[in-house]
Amino acid sequence: MNRHMANAAWGVLDYAAYPATMFVVAPLVLHQIGPAEYGMWAVTTALISIGGVIASGFGDANIQRVARLRAQEQAATAHDAMVRTVRSLLTIHLVLGSMLALIAWFSVPWVAYKLVHADAAQMRECTVALRIASVLILVRALETVAVSTQRAFEQFGSTVRISTAVRLITLIAAALLALNSHHVVSMLMAAAASMTIGMALQYRELALLLGPSALSPLLDRASLQVLFTNGFFTWLQALGGIIFSQLDRVVLAVTIGAAAAAPYLLCVQFAHPIAGLTGSALSFLFPHLSRRVGAGDRSELIQTLRKAFLANFLLVATGAGLLLVFGEGILRAWAGAAIAHTAAHLLPLVVLGSALMGLSVTPTYALLALGNFRMLAFFSIAVRAMLLLLLILLLASHHGAMALAWVRFAYGGLCMMLYVPLWLRLRKHAWYGAPQPSAAVLLEGARS
Repeated sequence: MNRHMANAAWGVLDYAAYPATMFVVAPLVLHQIGPAEYGMWAVTTALISIGGVIASGFGDANIQRVARLRAQEQAATAHDAMVRTVRSLLTIHLVLGSMLALIAWFSVPWVAYKLVHADAAQMRECTVALRIASVLILVRALETVAVSTQRAFEQFGSTVRISTAVRLITLIAAALLALNSHHVVSMLMAAAASMTIGMALQYRELALLLGPSALSPLLDRASLQVLFTNGFFTWLQALGGIIFSQLDRVVLAVTIGAAAAAPYLLCVQFAHPIAGLTGSALSFLFPHLSRRVGAGDRSELIQTLRKAFLANFLLVATGAGLLLVFGEGILRAWAGAAIAHTAAHLLPLVVLGSALMGLSVTPTYALLALGNFRMLAFFSIAVRAMLLLLLILLLASHHGAMALAWVRFAYGGLCMMLYVPLWLRLRKHAWYGAPQPSAAVLLEGARS
């Protein structure tokens, strides 16, 4: 239990450290370098983040596979299978990360022109900054191999310490460079240095877990088949999540204007941590449940899920309750009376929607551990696409920001439906989910 509490605390730190530091650093950087360069910095940072997520979408499949192998009794066989799985994931992320980095690299002239138009000096600076960001997409993709493997071993402390330190150093370096009249390129170079060192440190931890042999790419047919079978759907879900999470706000801003959309966006900013912090705090559940599934211990799995739901409920209820009671006052202090007055009508729906999304964390991790990657991906994309269409129809009928608040609430309610397939899966005789190759089968496939 102490280890799970520690992993939960590391998960919260991993989620909260960057935005908390950004809250302090962003105004300073904006004041020092001006709106144009700040926008350039924000875009390049977003490019690294979005590209890194898309390029590393197979990490969850690695967590599930390695965690299940850890539960097998034949330690030597399982260890060899884990090494082959991790090396195969390294090959996938190397190829996928390189492809996305190249796409971003060759898109730089067009993106730079859209950002700074005809200003020659800014164009050069923006081009260099975006190309640095393109390379860092590959760095993020490769780092995920080491991070996901450590999480599969339920070792959150080492990976979070490194990633948090890298993020903080990156932001502090950006602030110091801005104070000393340096510009975006210098800030991106500092980020590149810290991220590369961080990746090297993550791989050192990986070598300590599985040995130096895990650090080289491998084309192992059996391992690649296992990773692609599940990983394609987690990658698809990550891609869909990025697209739909950005599209709803773009549609709203285009329809009613950026100023009118501001109260809703502010409510989302306040309410999103309910689901985000809950997901991060309980992220240790995924490898832990995967290991339980691999061991075939049904009673222990169900007992763990009951405890997980209780913890899930308490986390969500605490966060949502505080926002419902104090949210309007915080909004008034943060944004002023005018925006707070408009946002006050939206906040309860947005908070409840985020709370319902937060309550779906337990079934999401449980279904992933049981191997239901395909169902989760299709469910997520179908629901988001349906709700995006509904949003467009509601906005066309001039329902404004309230339409998006209702859509967000509906999305949270639909996410709760994930408890139904989880309940059905646990009732079945084959409760452990779709069968996957054992360590022996993986090694036999590799030899053939």
